[in-house]
Amino acid sequence: MKKHFLLFVLATFTPAWLAAQNPLWTRIDKKSKELEPTIITWRRHFHTNPELGNREFKTAEKVAAHLKKLGFEVKTGIAHTGVVGILKGGKPGPVVALRADMDGLPVTERVEVPFKSTVVADYNGQKTGVMHACGHDTHVAILMGVAEVLAGMKGDIKGTVKFIFQPAEEGAPEGEEGGAKLMVKEGVLENPKVDAIFGLHIDSQIEANKISYRPGATMAAVDFFSIEVKGKQTHGAYPWSGVDPIVTSSQIVTALQTIVSRNLNLTKAPAVVTIGAIHGGIRQNIIPEEVKMIGTIRTFDEEMHSLVHKRVTDISSLIAESAGAKAHVKIDVLYPVTFNNEALTARMIGTLENVAGKENVSLIPAKTGAEDFSYFQQKVPGFFFFLGGMPKGKAISEAAPHHTPDFYLDETGLVLGVRALSRLAVDYLEKESVKK
Repeated sequence: MKKHFLLFVLATFTPAWLAAQNPLWTRIDKKSKELEPTIITWRRHFHTNPELGNREFKTAEKVAAHLKKLGFEVKTGIAHTGVVGILKGGKPGPVVALRADMDGLPVTERVEVPFKSTVVADYNGQKTGVMHACGHDTHVAILMGVAEVLAGMKGDIKGTVKFIFQPAEEGAPEGEEGGAKLMVKEGVLENPKVDAIFGLHIDSQIEANKISYRPGATMAAVDFFSIEVKGKQTHGAYPWSGVDPIVTSSQIVTALQTIVSRNLNLTKAPAVVTIGAIHGGIRQNIIPEEVKMIGTIRTFDEEMHSLVHKRVTDISSLIAESAGAKAHVKIDVLYPVTFNNEALTARMIGTLENVAGKENVSLIPAKTGAEDFSYFQQKVPGFFFFLGGMPKGKAISEAAPHHTPDFYLDETGLVLGVRALSRLAVDYLEKESVKK
């Protein structure tokens, strides 16, 4: 109890003291504001020219050119299209990493803005529109802004800042590796070895110029699963002559909903089991041989995670067997829980409160969305927070959610993102240098 109280006191008061003493903070704020029009221009460029995961060639090219112009040591081609820039400060100290994801989504944009995306690309064999429907365009623009801000005060930085521009956060194409997991595998947290990492995500349902966060488990572990139900094809007029995989699959879909409502202790942690697509049949009067469905699992607790896997498999197999059909279940474990290191969060939250104003920084419940930033957090202490981007005049219920064709952001909060990440980096290096 005393330890947690001490962490709270440090988190609440230390950054304010640093702000009064550290002239870098004033310089960060001034430079960030000056860069605001440029940051918005960058964002709109990326929004107009989105690229899918592992195909962020032009995005990576623009990012790398910017970092090289600033005099960074630049590495490209990491995890296919990833870019890393290294800024070595003028004074010795630890290494902090800042991360932005670069990929767009296979979504056709409906928002009528001058920088609307009209890009069309191939996604797993299908032609689709491509859109930054999750705000990764803002993440890239913000981190490019941070790079320019900190490059201008390089001589006064106590340590090293590693800028990680990551591909394929939304997942790699079928048959490919990608994202944070592959970047970690290829050594992005080494040479120089990273001591801590920070990241942010824009949120269309948080008011602009506000910040939200959560210590500990913040975003869910995510798995994707597929279920193939095999029956016996027959004429639709004679269903008794076959085994109907459509009826069987309907029973499986309904029964899967009881996993969360009847098998899990929801007072411990939330969970979600969702079927996202189901395909079977081609004609009105033919009962098909096979039905395929796909879905996702979201959990925050390892024991519950294992139980959900078992129940999805058991329910599908046993219902199919009872109908004379067979079910094959495949579960792919994607991202672990996005877990904010509690000690790091407690130490750094005061920085965000100082940047945005304490009244504009709030705790939030855990989110059942997922983030592969979690792979970085498995290796080093990390802190991931949310930046408001809700359009002005909109209520939460009216603001289009992420991953939709109508997704739209208020750009006035982008400069806050630049200030927040810049100050987190400087403050962390400052504190760790004092400790050492």
